[in-house]
Amino acid sequence: MRQLRAQGVRGYLAAWRRRQLTEGLGPAPAVLALLLIWTVFQILDSNFLSPRNLSNLSVDIVGLGLIATGLVFVLLLGEIDLSVGAASGLSAALFAVLNVRHGMSEPLAVLCAVAAACAAGALHGYIFARLGVPAFAVTLAAALAWNGLMAALLGGSGTLSFDDEGLVAKLTSHHFGHPAAAYSLAALATGLYFLAARRRSRAQRASGTQSSSVGEIAARTAALGLIAFAAAAVLNQYQGLPLAFLLFLLIVAGLDYVLRRTAYGRQVYALGGSVEVARRAGLNVAAVRVSVFAVSGTLAALGGLFLASRTSTVGLSSAPVILLISAIAAAVIGGTSLFGGRGRTWSALLGILVIQSIASGMALLGIPAAIQLVITAGVLLIAVIADSLARHARLTHTPGADQDRYPSGAGGRLGSGTQ
Repeated sequence: MRQLRAQGVRGYLAAWRRRQLTEGLGPAPAVLALLLIWTVFQILDSNFLSPRNLSNLSVDIVGLGLIATGLVFVLLLGEIDLSVGAASGLSAALFAVLNVRHGMSEPLAVLCAVAAACAAGALHGYIFARLGVPAFAVTLAAALAWNGLMAALLGGSGTLSFDDEGLVAKLTSHHFGHPAAAYSLAALATGLYFLAARRRSRAQRASGTQSSSVGEIAARTAALGLIAFAAAAVLNQYQGLPLAFLLFLLIVAGLDYVLRRTAYGRQVYALGGSVEVARRAGLNVAAVRVSVFAVSGTLAALGGLFLASRTSTVGLSSAPVILLISAIAAAVIGGTSLFGGRGRTWSALLGILVIQSIASGMALLGIPAAIQLVITAGVLLIAVIADSLARHARLTHTPGADQDRYPSGAGGRLGSGTQ
């Protein structure tokens, strides 16, 4: 690989092509799509890239983005969780009922709602991992059940409002107005990225594997810093750094560390790459599966609370099918593979930025929301086709790469046996 890079531009292109064959397309298509979408909408309406619209966009992405982040964990196993839309709505409804009707404090009501969703996710994972019921069937049944329970909790009115000055409402309404907040976050993110990249490069060099040069790390850090400080400058021109966006970034970054830098994260990737290999290596397959669905449920609950925070109201429309579809689309568009084993939590951030940018631009232009669904569906289809073509290229380039993933045939996909 170093020899390829020594050849200049041709070497870098060859290295990039080889990386696509082994690691997939990753986030590159989503980044290009985002740049194209922003360019087109800015040309059509000069208010699209205004500080106010971009600040609102940074808050709008959080609820669905959290749900999509939880789905990344499930998709890494090559599975799907169809209950996240219903779980997000049920969690928001449970919070509102406990707080408004039973007088429970907001922090305690939030903990109860999130804990309930985590337990529900763990239950889905247990039925899937221990009883061998396909994940889509388990979570589809759960979606129906949680929607029904949500309707029962809310009662005849179907809606319930909570304090618009309370803790949950402030999740999306509070901004850190002092310019230092946004700039400090940008500096911290840039610095941490540089230190992490240098540490990773040293470890790779010590193990004799391919490593990035100081120049490459500096160039990537400079690009990240430029984006981060530009975003901080834009946010400071409106109301400052939104609390919701800050929390979203911290959660995404924290979970990315868990996936890529901990033994648990390596187990998730290993299980998504090959179930039999992971089992033979001594991994507790059932425990990993249960934990992944518990993570998905937990983040669905957090996403539901952020979505409810925007209006300080919970209603039966808080958990429509569109939530589920958009969350899945965000994860896949951002670069997470439907076939398992490839993806990062940052995929959810990129994907939801694409989806919400389309929604924001079309709202500015006065285009009906129905057209947004059509466009989002088209972007999702392109992403799925690209994912399938990339997988086919990997299998062609490395014959038998996925042969252990489904040892029992189509019917044994990741859930046919128990452990």
